[in-house]
Amino acid sequence: MTRKWLSGGGLMLAAALFVAVNIVTGETLSSWRLDVTESRLFTLSTGTRNILNSLEEPITLRFYFSSKLFSGIPALQNYGHRIRDLLEEYAAVSNGQLVLNVIDPEPFSEAEDQAVAYGITQLPISTTGDRGYLGLAGTNSTDDEHAIAFFQPEKEQSLEYEITKLVYALAHPKKRVIGVLSSLPLFGGAVQQESQWTLATMLREAFEIREIGPEALDIGADVDTLLLIHPKRLSEQLRYAIDQFVLKGGKAMVFVDPFAEEDRSAPPPENPGALPQIDSNLPDLFEKWGLKLVAGKVAGDLESALRVSYNGPAGPQQIEYLPWLRLGRGHFNREDFVTNELKTIHVGTAGVLEKVAAAGTRFTPLISTGQRGALLEREMVMFNRDPAALLQSFSPGDKALTLAARISGKVKTAFPKGRPKKLGTDAGDAGFIAESKSSVNLIVVADTDLLSDRFWVQVQNFLGLRVPSPFADNANFVINALDNLGGNDDLISLRSRGEYARPFTRVETIQREAEARFRDRERALQAKLEETERKIQELQSKKEEGSALLLSPEQKQAIESFRGEKIATRKELRAVQHDLRKNIERLGDQLRFINIGLVPILIGLFGMGLGIVRARRHP
Repeated sequence: MTRKWLSGGGLMLAAALFVAVNIVTGETLSSWRLDVTESRLFTLSTGTRNILNSLEEPITLRFYFSSKLFSGIPALQNYGHRIRDLLEEYAAVSNGQLVLNVIDPEPFSEAEDQAVAYGITQLPISTTGDRGYLGLAGTNSTDDEHAIAFFQPEKEQSLEYEITKLVYALAHPKKRVIGVLSSLPLFGGAVQQESQWTLATMLREAFEIREIGPEALDIGADVDTLLLIHPKRLSEQLRYAIDQFVLKGGKAMVFVDPFAEEDRSAPPPENPGALPQIDSNLPDLFEKWGLKLVAGKVAGDLESALRVSYNGPAGPQQIEYLPWLRLGRGHFNREDFVTNELKTIHVGTAGVLEKVAAAGTRFTPLISTGQRGALLEREMVMFNRDPAALLQSFSPGDKALTLAARISGKVKTAFPKGRPKKLGTDAGDAGFIAESKSSVNLIVVADTDLLSDRFWVQVQNFLGLRVPSPFADNANFVINALDNLGGNDDLISLRSRGEYARPFTRVETIQREAEARFRDRERALQAKLEETERKIQELQSKKEEGSALLLSPEQKQAIESFRGEKIATRKELRAVQHDLRKNIERLGDQLRFINIGLVPILIGLFGMGLGIVRARRHP
């Protein structure tokens, strides 16, 4: 009786202890999290943590997640749960400065009206008119607003970056100043009253633009990021100002070009017969930054070449023009947020960038040609605009050529003696530094023509308004880069994360191997079929005259042989398919056994062993 009472009391005590432990841990350890995913999907990057820890004013995030409506859409339901968990981690790390509200908007509710007002995308869920929401709106103490209208599952690798960028924008709401130094008529030109390029309009909408003239001696103190477009014949004083701006932590995006087709410069007055300078480069600065522009060369790539209309000797025709390239997803760095969502970029007579190892900086290609890109002589492209002639003399290479790159790391000055002395004055060396104190952040592009309208946008006049219709992502690339460079080093340091959806890679590998064998055998069968048909045609041509409707014994034998081979090959193909299914099923059985049977068996064996040990200790 006493033993039964003790057993019952022990069970009750264990149950009470279990409940108490859950209550206590739920209250005291709610901020503790253990991330055991392979890519640390729920662990915030160091850059994100630094930004959250530096928040000085509260920020409110409203996550609109139609959990109930998404119950029939597992992909959105699961993705929404992942976003919610990640946002909770943001709030837990922010020291109370980030307030998270998770809202499931009911139809026709005030919450739904609020979501629409913030610009959250309405997703049609059913034919009855239900609308779902999966977006984020953020506000700060001064009522600034930023929103992610819809979390697209295919952009999952950018999830942390997009959320952190929103938080950073709310913490730093002031419009950033971009200093622009351009030798091209980006903002319009005096000649023939040229209108400004469409990119210039987009830049003015996104940033506060500060134009810098070629006679400038320094970069304004309020400039956040420097945009250099076709820098040519820059004075030594201006190059020094750029050098010091970068070394002191300023960000820069530089566009140079070995052959700027949009440069309408005239020959120098002192030598009217000379060719105008239509190339640009910053060799002294580039050397210290760890890169160089290959001199006198233009990138060519047959696989990416744009087709152009050409009036050749045989008349009008469409033909590939090697120096003009249409670059797609395979040519972009998929791990960098500047390029990972771009679809198409058009470039024209672009140059090639190469790493200078001695500088010790990190050279990360952002945009490249295909694996068979090759260098073209600039003079040949300039003076021979015949696409057919370029094709005839083209010899493909064996590697991708870099057209745009990100540069990071510590750099030294290109002016070790300090500030150059302007004629007649001594500017002094006040504020001069010989080496950057922290890592620089630069993006260099070896083409300027991609900025002009003709390479990426069609502009139509509608009721007196200029309506742009982009056909390439050239402008998105520039805006993305300036947006990325404008963040602090913590934001720039973020990279694409792993995928939340984990494919069965071993199953896919088995399937690919079997399918490869299947395709090889299928090709062999097709080749055998063609060879047999050729032999039949040869036999047919040797038939005696007047026997058109009769088959010779040789023909009959060949046909019977082919039929036998075809039946045997089909049998072999079925065997390959059978082995494919068998391997996948075997792997599935093994996984099911591990998940369903092995763990309980191990626990049972552990329990039995523990029972045996206890029995031996207390006979």
